[in-house]
Amino acid sequence: MNDTKTDVVVIGAGLTGLTLAYKLHTAGFTVVVAEKESRTGGVIRTVSEDGFTFETGPNTGTLSNPQLVELFESLGDKCQPVTGRKEAHRRLILKGGRWKALPSGPVSAVTTPLFTLGDKFRILGEPFRARGIDPDESVAELVLRRMGRSFLDYAVDPFISGIYAGDPGRLITRYALPKLWNLEQDHGSFIRGAFAKAKEPKSESERKATKEVFSVMGGLQRLTDTLASELPPESIFTGCNPAVFRQEQSGFITVLSSAGGTKREIRSEYVVVTAGAHALPGILPFISTDLLAPVTALVYAKVAQVVAGYRKWTGAPVNAFGGLVPSKEDKDVLGILFPSSIFDGRAPAGGALLSVFMGGMRNPTLTAMNDDELKKNALAMVGRTLHPSSAEPDILHIFRYAHAIPQYEVSTGARLKRIAELESMYPGLILAGNMRDGIGMADRVKQAVRISEELKVKIRK
Repeated sequence: MNDTKTDVVVIGAGLTGLTLAYKLHTAGFTVVVAEKESRTGGVIRTVSEDGFTFETGPNTGTLSNPQLVELFESLGDKCQPVTGRKEAHRRLILKGGRWKALPSGPVSAVTTPLFTLGDKFRILGEPFRARGIDPDESVAELVLRRMGRSFLDYAVDPFISGIYAGDPGRLITRYALPKLWNLEQDHGSFIRGAFAKAKEPKSESERKATKEVFSVMGGLQRLTDTLASELPPESIFTGCNPAVFRQEQSGFITVLSSAGGTKREIRSEYVVVTAGAHALPGILPFISTDLLAPVTALVYAKVAQVVAGYRKWTGAPVNAFGGLVPSKEDKDVLGILFPSSIFDGRAPAGGALLSVFMGGMRNPTLTAMNDDELKKNALAMVGRTLHPSSAEPDILHIFRYAHAIPQYEVSTGARLKRIAELESMYPGLILAGNMRDGIGMADRVKQAVRISEELKVKIRK
């Protein structure tokens, strides 16, 4: 059995783990990354086939914080972000079987058929309503209280489906949408808060967060591949089952077991686990299942994605980011993304690339359908709403995700409390990843940068 000593062991080679390892390595610290899959990148994976380029995991991100922009800056020409076309600003909502544009300004907000006249007038009174006092108020409860039923049904419900594949009645606002929660708590109103935030002076670093939709030239996998290539090859172990054990004196021993029976021991003072909450019992056998229970209780939405590529698109114009489907309109399909309208090079000239998402918290059993049933459901929605002349796409692939998106429900408070308790009980252990601090790509990078800064200080002491 080989024995190695390093400053930090990172469990999980997704975006969080690779960013953390990259930041530590470039600062001069030694780090080992352990990944159970045979490749790095986690859920991020880009595929090119017959002129189409598609993602099998996250399709886009948002440049919503400076940490993400500065990561790209540090990688330079090796990995360049690309922002969405102007069409990407247009979002569609399905109502009555037809796509309607989500309002983008005062005029369209008044004329849109998505919201009732009563709720449009109700918005005028939003700045004068009392702020909420329930810290565990759901997104649905907050929206009903401040904006009205039609805004919940035809704006927030599909938005939540697009981000979380979740149920706005189960997601807790202060955890799932903390910026929205803070607007009301700090300013008493969404509208007043938005005006106040717009007037706040921004630092040079903060101005980098343009909130634009982005991908990477060549696909999102280029980002994780570049981060992995910046690390010493001998510091990345894939295709192994990592299990962490506490040393009697201090620090940890991480045992990496390969399928062939080879084992390697890595000694370190710090271990950062970025894997999903459901994987913790196998990774941390020295912690009882009872102690881990509030963390492993995290619920994940199950999602199926059907990628359909058309060499020649003859249907309705797909000049938008995509279309979201309110739960009132369809219980199976969450939405259709239009990647070839967002970014160049995703489909042959004159063609179209679509990604249909199904399941989520609305219908978690749908992902258990066979491929023929999923294909039928996805193409039926495409046919009903986009009317392509060819019923069969030129390429079609189906992907299932059993642990697609964590749901920040009412149990989140207990989970975060237990994470803090475990990190206090076992100094040097850090529980990270999307079980906390947000689910977006920008959130993952921001968390990794924060942890790297904290570890740099601790290791140097």
